[in-house]
Amino acid sequence: MQGSRFAFGPFVLDPDAGTLLRNDDPVAISHRGLKLLAALVGRTGEILAKTDLMDAAWQGMAVEEGNLTVQIAQLRKLLGPSAGGGEWIATVPRAGYRFTGAVHRLSGMRRKTLPLPDKPTIAVLPFLNIGNDPDQESFADGLTEDLITDLSRMPGLFVIARNSVFAYKGKGIDVREIAEELGVRYLLEGSARRAAGRVRINAKLIDAVSGDHLWADRFDRSLGDIFAVQDEVTARIVEALLGRLRAPPPRNRPKNLEAYDLCVRARKLMDDSPQAAQEAHLMLTRAVSLDPDYAEAYRWLAMNHWMGWVHSGGPTESNRDAALELAQKAVAIDPNDVGCRWVLAYLLAYARDFAEADAQFAKAIELDPNEADTFAALSDISVLAGRIDEGLDYIGKAFRLNPFPASWYYLALGQAQYAAGKNEAAIETLRREETYRTSSRRFLAASLAQLGRLEEARAEAELFLVANPHFSSGHWATTEPFRDAATLQHFVDGYRKAGLP
Repeated sequence: MQGSRFAFGPFVLDPDAGTLLRNDDPVAISHRGLKLLAALVGRTGEILAKTDLMDAAWQGMAVEEGNLTVQIAQLRKLLGPSAGGGEWIATVPRAGYRFTGAVHRLSGMRRKTLPLPDKPTIAVLPFLNIGNDPDQESFADGLTEDLITDLSRMPGLFVIARNSVFAYKGKGIDVREIAEELGVRYLLEGSARRAAGRVRINAKLIDAVSGDHLWADRFDRSLGDIFAVQDEVTARIVEALLGRLRAPPPRNRPKNLEAYDLCVRARKLMDDSPQAAQEAHLMLTRAVSLDPDYAEAYRWLAMNHWMGWVHSGGPTESNRDAALELAQKAVAIDPNDVGCRWVLAYLLAYARDFAEADAQFAKAIELDPNEADTFAALSDISVLAGRIDEGLDYIGKAFRLNPFPASWYYLALGQAQYAAGKNEAAIETLRREETYRTSSRRFLAASLAQLGRLEEARAEAELFLVANPHFSSGHWATTEPFRDAATLQHFVDGYRKAGLP
């Protein structure tokens, strides 16, 4: 990739790519956290004033100093102790912060190559917003996401998930390097512009090995034809890769483009913070009112309720019931939407309708074997059912389809590793999960306790209880959809060894 990379301890930071690796594996790090870390690492040993760091992470925005404090705390948790046992980021009272580790500037490094499946592999890179109008950014992002969804549902293709391709948004990176890091051969690039009731889209399909353009076209249509254009682009890509022209399976499309934009914007907010999730809820509620037959709006509403469970450390009866009802509504509107299906399957498992949950997961995989989130969610449910090897296999598939995933993938992986008795691996996984969600700490505390590292385990347990003061192992055991008594006992045993009530 272009520009410098920085190595410190087991980490390699690439600010241009927006990635942080630990021992060659991707680390889930927020956009703000990466900006702050890049500023600190780029001037290691220097004292950076709080105002400088806030400018680096929130350029042009008015934010409270408390936001910086929270982000620094999350970075410290993410990085863990330095080789000498201290902190990578030191606080300099009344002055700012300083990065204390030894940093080596690198160039030309590569992360380990992912093996190619025995089928055409493709990643859809974020489409450029030609007009540079911030109000149109969600339109370009939505186009990218829709093309990923449509291609994922085409038999015979292997398609990289949204989270991973958006890690490259706004980065000037060589296509060969992107293809190597994502483990694909083909890339779709494009641009979009929406103005005066018209939409202009340019797209090209690139063979990253040869550099050849397998297909390229330009579309200038009425805005009302946008979804027909998406179908045409998908069909042309399938023809180029599989040798046959085939339209994508039909999907429930929004009738109102404002509702469409609101869903795209809400989707990005849901990855940010609990407070942003509240704003997302308002946007999605508005989207439903504008377009009552738009399945994805109900799906994201259901997911936003589920995200609320994660933020709070566990489900509540009202959130669970509301989320399940919304997911059922989404599937009723569009039975072929795999996102709606896996969300419904997950919620059914929590409602302990296990037979129907298993059926919905199976249908989701049948509809779209490229949907990484399905496998990540299924890993969680499989582990709680005592099918631990299956859970590890599912989360492995999820990471292959989504090499730069959302942080909850690491929570699912850490849980599966703990259940399998792989405590060292679980500790490594859960300590690199940079997240505002605190629920992973209970698994981390249990893993440490099982290894006899009781002082560390109790410290993690105390931190968990700060955010979850009403937690009890007994109540948790009744809310999680366990189907296997031995697996449940293994979790409760670890919690109690760690000092959790």
